[in-house]
Amino acid sequence: MLVIVGHPRSPSLCGALARSYAQGACAAGMQVELIELSALRFDPDVHTVSPTAQALEPDLVRAWQRIEWADHLVFVFPAWWGVGPARLYGFLDRALLPGVAFREHEGRFEGLLNGKTAHLVTTMDMPHWVYRLLFRAPGHTAMKRSILGFCGIAATRTLALGPVRDSSAGQRAVWLEQARAMGFSLRDGPRSQVASAAVRLLAWLKALRLQFYPMSWMAYTVGALGAASSLDAWRYWLGYGFLFFAEAATVFANEWFDFESDRRNAHHGPFNGGSRVLVTGELTFRQMAAGIAAALALAIGCAGLLLNGAAGGASSAAMLAMLLLALGYTAPPLKLSWRGLGELDVGLTHSIGVVLCGYLVQGGRWRDAFPWLVSMPMLLAILPSIILAGFPDLEADREAGKRTLAARLGHRRTMLLAILPTVAAPVAALIVKDAPALRGSLDGLLPWAVPHGVVLTVLLWRARFRRRGRIDLLLVAALTYILWFVAIPLLRLA
Repeated sequence: MLVIVGHPRSPSLCGALARSYAQGACAAGMQVELIELSALRFDPDVHTVSPTAQALEPDLVRAWQRIEWADHLVFVFPAWWGVGPARLYGFLDRALLPGVAFREHEGRFEGLLNGKTAHLVTTMDMPHWVYRLLFRAPGHTAMKRSILGFCGIAATRTLALGPVRDSSAGQRAVWLEQARAMGFSLRDGPRSQVASAAVRLLAWLKALRLQFYPMSWMAYTVGALGAASSLDAWRYWLGYGFLFFAEAATVFANEWFDFESDRRNAHHGPFNGGSRVLVTGELTFRQMAAGIAAALALAIGCAGLLLNGAAGGASSAAMLAMLLLALGYTAPPLKLSWRGLGELDVGLTHSIGVVLCGYLVQGGRWRDAFPWLVSMPMLLAILPSIILAGFPDLEADREAGKRTLAARLGHRRTMLLAILPTVAAPVAALIVKDAPALRGSLDGLLPWAVPHGVVLTVLLWRARFRRRGRIDLLLVAALTYILWFVAIPLLRLA
């Protein structure tokens, strides 16, 4: 860990607090380095248009090397004017440079110091509750969000001490002990137990990528309602439990096996590039392996309970196929997404796969026409979004050796390819909608799907010359296109 004293004078109360914190951290088994900004020789002003164009003084070079080395940073400074000394902010201006502390891509910024944590120790001439409640802790907010958080550093605890001006020697001794105890608390990690649990929970929720689950749940329910208008609730939820945990195992495996591509990806977004919990260090590979194992165990457990209820051999085969295809998206030996087959894999598993599972667990037969006919336009509607999801990842996938359709075809042909299933989906719905087996489940679909398909086709045509970058709005248009092919049958059958 690295302790940075931001007071421009030495000696100072801040310096004494920093040394007490460091003593506690050493007692907790930490490797500690300490920097006093008052002892560094550097120009705190940025004179060039870009701070990267101004050469770093030797003291700043050494300071940056220590920042890179540290897992945990501690900033100790007086909250002058509510924020802190000019020297501290001058140091941050000069040391936290673009390209090393953060980077910009197409107007979007990303921190590069992910995985590091920080504590803030501040002194002030007011009670700490006044600073927090009346003034809203401007120095803490600036450091935690605009500076450290911007660079990817998580500020996990703060210690505000004051008022200093009229404090007694006894009071200052208490503050020094508080700083020492804060340093010693690193023995249990930079966060409290409650905060650590909350951070881990949020990381797992992020890794689950829950934004993709509603569509598969709706398609599964379409299959279940197609087999029985009155659902067997126990079998229904066990079947969906299997699908949910199988999908969880799949997205966790994707994080593991797509790590190299995700790490290189400069255009990641909510619909592509993974959750990045491994890239940012929010979860470790060991934790992710445990998550994959737990999700698989729960999926197999749900399947076992369901099949114990005599769901039939067809259900067993469908579940086994779903599990193999889902995991095979990125996991070896199949690694379908690395071979240009991932898009078709996702389309099949999220249409006929989930529909058939829902149909079979409610007593339907795999030979029946309903699950196959209702899934046909659904499959085609899913393909545009899956094809497009590879577009922002194209460069990173190529660098990592991943041969998605987008990586194989390039920018223009990817957009043109996505147009084909966009047009074909309502055509397929038109062809099959009057089949007796569908019981009118596709009635009313075309008036909604056709206009949306026209808009999406126009957007794809216009985007064919776009060379790179995120396409969030286009992906939203493609993902919501699927909704008509899932929601309309669900409403008709409900």
